[in-house]
Amino acid sequence: MKHYELLVGLEIKNDDLYAQYREAMKPLLIQCGGGFRYDFKVSEVLKNEEGRPINRVFVIFFENEDRMKRFFSNEEYLKIKQKYFEGSVGATTIISEYKYFTN
Repeated sequence: MKHYELLVGLEIKNDDLYAQYREAMKPLLIQCGGGFRYDFKVSEVLKNEEGRPINRVFVIFFENEDRMKRFFSNEEYLKIKQKYFEGSVGATTIISEYKYFTN
């Protein structure tokens, strides 16, 4: 089975609002065949090529790249993002994108 994943770093400015964002987007994420594999709160960043602040790192996955694109362009998701994400996140860094295969 093929999967598509993003390794993402964020600067979270409002933990409570970000938690509401995660809760609101979760059903849509699952519906689109996605989820989170890892999720970390980071206290120290030793190297950062892009220079954006990072205090949260996670891996989000989808069944394929097309499903990921459909999720992030979904009207319902965009409303959730505007309501919760934009006020809770100061910076976003896509650290890596990759495809992998499992049996």
